[in-house]
Formats: sequence, C-alpha cells, structure tokens
Amino acid sequence: MHDFSSYDLIIDARSPREFEEDHIPGAINMPVVNNDEYAEVGTLHRTDKMAAYSIGVRYSLANIARHLSDDLPKYPKDAKVLVYCFRGGKRSKLWFDALETIGYDVRKLNGGWKAYRRWVNEQLEIVPKKFDYHVLSGPTGCGKTRLLYALREAGCQVVDLEAIARHRGSIIGAVPGTPQPSQKYFDTLLLEELAKCDPTRPVWVEAESKKIGNVQIPASMLDAMRKGKTIRVHADMQQRVELWRQDYKHFEEDPEGLLERLRFIRSLVGGKEFEEWEQLAAERKMPELFERLMRNHYDPAYRRSILREYPNIDESPLIELQDLSPAGLLAVAKKIGVQYDRKT
Repeated sequence: MHDFSSYDLIIDARSPREFEEDHIPGAINMPVVNNDEYAEVGTLHRTDKMAAYSIGVRYSLANIARHLSDDLPKYPKDAKVLVYCFRGGKRSKLWFDALETIGYDVRKLNGGWKAYRRWVNEQLEIVPKKFDYHVLSGPTGCGKTRLLYALREAGCQVVDLEAIARHRGSIIGAVPGTPQPSQKYFDTLLLEELAKCDPTRPVWVEAESKKIGNVQIPASMLDAMRKGKTIRVHADMQQRVELWRQDYKHFEEDPEGLLERLRFIRSLVGGKEFEEWEQLAAERKMPELFERLMRNHYDPAYRRSILREYPNIDESPLIELQDLSPAGLLAVAKKIGVQYDRKT
C-alpha cells in the first residue's frame, strides 16, 4: 500500500455517499459523478451498458472540468497526486488521464478503495498488538476521559476511542449534533491514530466495552487492551454529578429526552426504579436524578462489565481524583506519567 503522506493531493473520485462512508485520511472528494448521477448510470447499466458508459463519461468530463477549474488551482503545479475510485477502474482512469495529459505527477491506486479497505482490515489484525496499553478503568463520570486529555497534554501517548467514535460510550452517550462515523471510517481513523504512536512507549486508553454506540472496537485491539496494565480511577459522587451536569448539559435542559433514551433499560432496572427517575425528572431535580442513575444503574452495570473484561481489576493501582479541573488533572497526569509511562 502507498505511503499516503508522500502525496500533496489525494483525490477520491467516488460519489459523495461512498466518500462519506469511508475514505483515505486526507483525501479530497472530487467525484466524477454525484450521488444521483451514479445511481442513474447504475440503473441504466442493467439494460444498456454502452448507453450507461456514454452518459457516465459525459457526466464525468463535465465534473472533472469543473474540478480542474475550481479545485486544482488550489494546489501547486508540481503537486504529487494520487487518485482512486472503488476498484481502481474507470472513474479513477478518467481522472488519471486528464491529470497526466495536463502534466501532473499523478499515480492511480491499484485496486482502489476496495484494496485500501482490505489493507486496513489486515493492519487492524496486526497493529494494535504492537503496543503495550495502560487502561484507565472507573465508573461513569469519574473523570477518565478528562484524565486522558491531561495525559496527552503531559506528553503521554493517548488513543481516545470515544473521540474517534464520537460517542461517550453508553446508552445516553450520543453527542448532540455529531453523527458517529460508519464502522469502516471508524476503523480507518483508529488505524490512523495508532500509526502515529511509538511502539516503544505505552499507549493510554480508557476501558471500553466491545461497542461504542454503533461502532465496534476491533477484537485485536480489545485483546491487546485486556493484556495491558489496568489503573483504577475514583472520584467522589459530588464531583461525578458535577461532571455529568457539564457533559450532559443537554439532558439537564431536556430531562424528558434523557428518560426517552433510558426507557430501553426499564425492564433491567424495574418499573419502580424507573418511576423514581421519572419523578425526579418531572421535578427538575437533575443532580439527584444523575446521582440515582449512577448509584442504581451505571455503577452496578459498569462493575459487572469490567469484571468480565478484566477479572483482576481490583488488584490494580488506584488513583483518587480530588480535583477534576484541567489544572488538577494535569498535575495528576504529570505524576502518573512519570510513574507509569514506560514500556512494561
């Protein structure tokens, strides 16, 4: 597979819908046919291949002409260009021929995105195993994610799986206005993040279950994390409630929306407990509701989950977080970075 960092411009010639599902990091979508045109050509192809290719080429030449006029001038004339489509076939060939004719230093990705996707899957079987992991565990709201940010600021290697997934990892973890990536693009982003890491140094991560929202962590990554060094994180309930009030401010302002998402677990917690939540929500007693949710659902659920994944978790070192402010966490991060941030 190419060293993608060596290119000044990577052109994804596929339709915007294909690009959105997954693409090479840093690629720019300059489609030869848009979503509607792609569908039209595909439909016609079933009955008249020559007519389909004819209309497809007409669309492509018009679109490529527009990209050459509007987009290519943003790049230097001596730019090194890579172009790809789905299988490295007709769409990338149209782009390649145009750019080569003009005089650009252009390459076509053999096998296209499909070959790239196969390579990503192969790499995700191998790359996660190259690292030693320091795994932060602790119940929801105890500051694990913020401690990861502080560790990164302190110079440690961090892979924030929830940031890559654009999700906080629970039934209420969706980030407002931020859709999750597709599974394929999550895999792409995870591999890109791991590629930045140095295997001679540990990688700090947060303990996660198999799925973060709608995306799944590769089995090889989970297996490697389970073999890592676990470190427990604890904060008192008052701090945890305050952290939830900050992270879930949208639910504090919309308790009905919170309960709507929690309705899926009503059968797990029981009708009586759920009615208590409804009462607190109706009275807008959000700190009390957040605390009750943590004590009566999230903490026991996390305990069961962490023991399944890390049966010896109780033997791990414990970090008491007294101050969840950025400054307070940075001080802790610098201390544990020196203490733990070396290859085990």
